Amino acid sequence: MIGYQIRKRQRVSANICVVGCGHWGKNLIRNFSKLGHLRAICDSNTAALQAVGQQYPGIRLYDTLAQALADSEVDAVAVATPAEQHHHMAIAAIEAGKDVYVEKPLALQAEDGLEMVDAARERGAILMVGHLLRYHPAILKIQELVADGTLGRLDYIYSNRLSMGKIRQEENALWSFAPHDISVILALVGQMPVQVTATGGAYLQPNIADVTVSNLLFDRGTRCHIFVSWLHPYKEQRLVVVGSKQMIVFEDSRTENKLVLFDKNIEWKNGSLEARKPEGTPVPFDPQEPLGRECAHFVECVLHRREPLTTGDEGVRVLQVLQACQRSLQLNGEPVQVNSMRSQRIMTM
Repeated sequence: MIGYQIRKRQRVSANICVVGCGHWGKNLIRNFSKLGHLRAICDSNTAALQAVGQQYPGIRLYDTLAQALADSEVDAVAVATPAEQHHHMAIAAIEAGKDVYVEKPLALQAEDGLEMVDAARERGAILMVGHLLRYHPAILKIQELVADGTLGRLDYIYSNRLSMGKIRQEENALWSFAPHDISVILALVGQMPVQVTATGGAYLQPNIADVTVSNLLFDRGTRCHIFVSWLHPYKEQRLVVVGSKQMIVFEDSRTENKLVLFDKNIEWKNGSLEARKPEGTPVPFDPQEPLGRECAHFVECVLHRREPLTTGDEGVRVLQVLQACQRSLQLNGEPVQVNSMRSQRIMTM
């Protein structure tokens, strides 16, 4: 294993193969190519593979994962296939001596995620999960404001991720949209929730929820709710973080002033609490594309053997929360305790 790691450190290119050239795979291909670290593309759909391959002359094309993993010049794979394939593809890549980036969710079961984490640890491989929002400059700015005490104690957080489509058949809206929000909330609060509740409705397909609302309770008293839907008349991506001192709103669906800081403006007058409408102050942040940052981070981790910001362990924690929410959803909103398989402590930037 030591020789394997030394060989990796000597590489000047990460030599990445993107597995899956669908909608999101094309974005990964574009970014890794721009960074100069795209070595190959793999997809079982040969027509789609050839079509994408024409845009990247000189890049190797493979129609099976086995072919890609047999390429000794491929150092790492980025898996952008349907979620049910993540587990076995990642394990195969790790066993072939490759580093692995896996799009969210890491897997469909926390137990499978743990197996992926353990396999990577045993082989000395990098395992990173694609929780894109953790690389968004606005989210990084919010984390900074939480860490330096600007917001004060975190009272509650809510996140809306709403749109009309893309409607999926293999997973519900909770599993499709909420991993992003859960990963951010866990990073901001710095611990796992102790209990969740979730409700929702399936209106287009039997047993596949189009709308869900999940509530997370943390033992420090912080409460969070996550509202996701692909059956909504307009797009809304909004995160509101309310602290004991100040509040901040990140609205990514806006064209400008996406991140705004508010004073609470609540005071006692004549024996009662009065609230004045707060004035918002726009907060500047780096405009760099989050996916570009995420891909560059994976490259750095591969080349310099660094632990990713979004580790496989984080992916497992998100899966544990998702599974608890799914259980509550099936129980029509009954509270469910979160089964944390490992330490409740969460590392943040």
